[in-house]
Formats: sequence, structure tokens, C-alpha cells
Amino acid sequence: MLPITEVAKKLGLTKEDIYTYGEDKAKITKAVNPKQSSHLILVTAVNPTPYGEGKTTVSIGLNDALRKLGKSSLAVLREPSLGPVFGLKGGATGGGKASIIPSQDINLHFTGDFHAITAANNLLCAAVDNHIYQGNALGIDPKSIRLKRCLDVNDRSLRDNFDITAASEVMAIFCLATDRSDLRKRLAHILIGYNEHKEPIYAKDLQVDGAMYLLLEQAFYPNLVQSLEGNPVLVHGGPFANIAHGCNSIVATKLGLGLADYVVTEAGFGSDLGAEKFLNIKCRKAGLEPSAIVLIATVQALKHSGIENLQAHIDHLKQYSVPFCVTINRFSKDKEEEIQELVDFCQKQGVKAIVSSAYIEGGAGSLELAQEVVHLCEEDSHFQFLYPLELSISEKIDILAKQVYHASTVVYQEVAKTKLQEIEQLGISNYPICVAKTPYSISDDAKKLGYPKEYTLTVRDLSFQTGSEMIIVLLNTIITMPGLPKQPNYESFE
Repeated sequence: MLPITEVAKKLGLTKEDIYTYGEDKAKITKAVNPKQSSHLILVTAVNPTPYGEGKTTVSIGLNDALRKLGKSSLAVLREPSLGPVFGLKGGATGGGKASIIPSQDINLHFTGDFHAITAANNLLCAAVDNHIYQGNALGIDPKSIRLKRCLDVNDRSLRDNFDITAASEVMAIFCLATDRSDLRKRLAHILIGYNEHKEPIYAKDLQVDGAMYLLLEQAFYPNLVQSLEGNPVLVHGGPFANIAHGCNSIVATKLGLGLADYVVTEAGFGSDLGAEKFLNIKCRKAGLEPSAIVLIATVQALKHSGIENLQAHIDHLKQYSVPFCVTINRFSKDKEEEIQELVDFCQKQGVKAIVSSAYIEGGAGSLELAQEVVHLCEEDSHFQFLYPLELSISEKIDILAKQVYHASTVVYQEVAKTKLQEIEQLGISNYPICVAKTPYSISDDAKKLGYPKEYTLTVRDLSFQTGSEMIIVLLNTIITMPGLPKQPNYESFE
């Protein structure tokens, strides 16, 4: 492991540009504007199995490979949540020779960002309760309060009153704020509820937004770590993609685009979740345009879902008019004929497929992929969003339902219809849509594998975030506080 100051030098940063946490991690305090010539590369995947298909592993391997080619590159990733770490999926620092270190620190407390976000969220909740207890000068209607406390651990017994930290509005704000003034503004604009006259009450009305900002001030600096090959990696922010927007912070991505010519980033779960939100929410809010997309497929995922699932994700990504390729993340148990079947399938779709063995070989196992990515970045990209913000909420949901999830109809349960009216009354129908649904199918039903079509999509509920400026659409039975599995990962910790 290199001293973190040496890793910073690879990005042209000095000791004065970073705030160190020991010898192996740091926060970058220097502001650097994005370069017009830099290329943003998105790594996404097919619908995964419960253990994931290796987006982080491929992202790290690709970054290491680009460095081996002599390119100025940087990976920008999400921070792990303790929920999956101790639950089912495990950590989020890659795997094998394509890992980032110090992995245990990153997967646990790291530099305290998640704790700061949890504290800011819960301070707001406490401030609301205290205001009402102390006389309720603002006349807040207790029945209208829409805030939930949060905790970064899967705990199903808390579902009625808690979200997991990765699904909180403060996490979304943290990752979507474009700078510090924007962060403060968004915190101030969090809707608490309404007074007896049905007028909205915001965090700024309680004068708590300043304290929330101070809790997040240090955390808002992006974190610098390294890969096993000593290459720089930024890790910052960690919203889930099945119940939030699934991308690392805008400030880290823009910082990366100022420090390197090629920036590799990932979006959670399959392209129907993380990539869709990266492209339609994050890129829109940040003014970003991806130069290339890498779609990960694995033999194990397509054995589970069927090869037609790969077709569904290819069809989805073609709509954005961004050059992309498929990479097959090789596992040791994969057979050559199985991998060749995937390569041939992609070729028939007019998409190039490249095998990556980053887990086994690190950067050396992703050299061909890196060469293809450089080639894709040289092609013309005509990036376009799937929907304009001016459409109604139901029209935007309809586009996602039909063009991403391939449903034929959308039905709204009564509570969702009521929320539609509330959103329209607040005048925030022009927010982008953030869909919360199962990650294991392109549909709203985890049992519908492959490429389901001509089915009914059920909108169970709607929510909205006036701070992060998103409409949250909850499909079917999705929940915002996960539970632990029968055999949780914490049993293996010693």
C-alpha cells in the first residue's frame, strides 16, 4: 500500500490539497473544475443475482487497465452501506485483484460520511419533535409530518418509522448537490409537513439547516483511496439504486473529471435501475454527458434470468444514443462455450462483447476492455434523456414503464393517486422520477425473470423530496428499510 500522499501525487495533488486520515485515506479539499476534454464512462449491468455481478470489480479493473495503457484515469465509486455489509451482499470494495484498500475501513466506518448523514437526518427529526413539544409556534400539523429517522443497518422492526440511511433524503441531497451553497440550499428546502392552514413547512423554518450543514461540511469533501495496484480511486456517497438514485456524489464525479482524462463510475444494480437514474437524474442535474457505457453480463446471472435479459438491457441502453459495449465478467467456474455463447449473442445484436478477468488478473485482465473503452470515447455520442421534465408525472412514469420495464399498462393504488394530487398542489411535477422497485427483474415483480413484456405495472405509493428534487415512485412491495437474511454476513465476522 502506497502512502496516500503518493497516491495524491498521481493526480497532481500536494499535501496541502488533502486532509489525511492516517496513512491510507484522505479527503480532497482542493476544488478542481471539470475539463472539457475528459471522458465519463458508466459501468452498469444486467439484472443481478443477490450477490451482484461485479460492477465495482470491473470498474476498478478497468481503471487499473487504463492506467496500464498510460492513460490519465480515475475510478469514482459509491461508499458501502453497513446494511449489505452485515446483511447479504457483503462489502463494496471490489474483489480479488481488482479491489480498493483499505477495504475493511472503507466497508465499515471509513471517514464517517454515513454517520454524518445519519446524524443530520435525525437532527432534523428531533428538531421537529422538539418544536412541537416546546409550543409549536409554526402550527405544524403532527399528522402531516413526513420525515423518518434513519439508521445504516438493516432492521425490519424499525420499518414503520425508519429508512436505511442510503434511502434518506439527506443522502440524496448529499449526492446531488453541485457545491456547498447548493447543499445548504437543498437542506433548507426539505419539506417537513404542513401547518393547520395546509401551508408547507420546511427545514429552514425551524432554523435547523445550518446545523445540518455543519454536520455534513467535512463529509462533503470526496474521499481518496487506492486500488491494489496503487491507482487513485474516489469513494463518496452511497444511495441504494433500488430505493434511491444509486450513484456516487456529483461533487466527486466532477472533481474526477477535473483530475483525470478518463473517469470510470458505476451505478447500482442493473441498467433498469442505477443506469437509468444516472442518465435521467444525475446527468441532468449535474450537466454531465457520458462518453461511453459498459454493460456487464455474467454467465451466472443469465443462467438465472435467461439470455433474453441481456437483450432487455441492450434494448434499454440503445435509447440513449451513447456508444456502449458488453463486458463478460469471467468467473472461475465459467465454461468457454458458455462465454462464447454470450459473445455470439451480442455480435448478433450489433454490440461488441469483451471478456474481463479483472478479479483474477487485476488491470492486466481488463486491457482489451480498456482499449475498447478508449475507442468508444472517440466515437460521437448523441446523449439524450428518455423524457423531458415538462411532462406530467404520470406521463413520465408511463415512458419508464414502457421503454425501460416493457409494461403495457400502469395502475395506481388509491394512496398513490392521493399523493399525485399533493405533488401537483405543491407545484413540483417537473421533478425527475426516481423509481423504487425490485432489482432482480426489469419488472416490478422479482419472479418475472428474463424479458417480461405486456404486463401491468403497479404503483403502490408515491413520495417526493423537495430537497433533492425527485419524485419517488414505489412499485409493488418495495420497502425502504431492508431486513437481514436468515444467515447474515455478520456471523462470519471475527
